[in-house]
Amino acid sequence: MGFGVGVFLILVGAILSFAVRDSWDVMDLTMVGYICMGVGVLALILAFVTLATRRRRVPPEV
Repeated sequence: MGFGVGVFLILVGAILSFAVRDSWDVMDLTMVGYICMGVGVLALILAFVTLATRRRRVPPEV
């Protein structure tokens, strides 16, 4: 997952949490939105960590 997926999940989660007022008997869309936002934040954090470890790694000299 990269930056785009994380931002997309945060966007979808915010829309579901704050803009959608429809309700289903099966699931709570507000909670689904909060879960999407949490997964999106986690994806962004993982993308930053993997980017930082790639930059820190020094290629071997031949």
